[in-house]
Amino acid sequence: MNSNVENLPPHIIRQVYKEVSTLTSDPPEGIKIIPNEEDITDVQVSIEGPEGTPYAGGIFRMKLILGKDFPAAPPKGYFLTKIFHPNVSNNGEICVNVLKKDWKADLGIRHVLLTIKCLLIHPNPESALNEEAGRLLLENYEEYASRARLMTEIHAQGSSLRSKDATDPCSSASAAVAAGDGPMAKKHAGDRDKKLAAKKKTDKKRALRRL
Repeated sequence: MNSNVENLPPHIIRQVYKEVSTLTSDPPEGIKIIPNEEDITDVQVSIEGPEGTPYAGGIFRMKLILGKDFPAAPPKGYFLTKIFHPNVSNNGEICVNVLKKDWKADLGIRHVLLTIKCLLIHPNPESALNEEAGRLLLENYEEYASRARLMTEIHAQGSSLRSKDATDPCSSASAAVAAGDGPMAKKHAGDRDKKLAAKKKTDKKRALRRL
């Protein structure tokens, strides 16, 4: 992909360089910036799979491409590491609202990276680019998690980027998922509770028939 540096105004290039430099020296928890000295509009990143998700233990390479209209137009995001996720297409394209209709020029690169990291905790099957992953997430979470874990083990193994940070906006959500208290876990726990209640009701009817 061709560089967009020559298409960006000098003040935007300075702004991007400053933010990338800050992110490199003070990155969000679990995220590492890999500066591209030759092309500041090609932002290379590694994201650690959040604990308590099928992506835990994996290091996922991705990139943000800043187009000639940045920051008026959002960057484009791509996973370079293969991942089984509803909002990531087979070619790595990422579908998240902050890169589309919810984009605002003042959001910045840090906000985009944190949003993508949170997407690993809370996938959105309603805007699925990988239809199979989206369907499994809704219909068979265990199978979805198994497939996602397998892809992580095969393609995303690496050394840890994490340093404990209580201010991480995703950390509490990740802990909830790990404890079986996330939104998908609650949904499936609710399904199990309904099945148990139905079974008890059936057993009670059988007992009454015997009397």
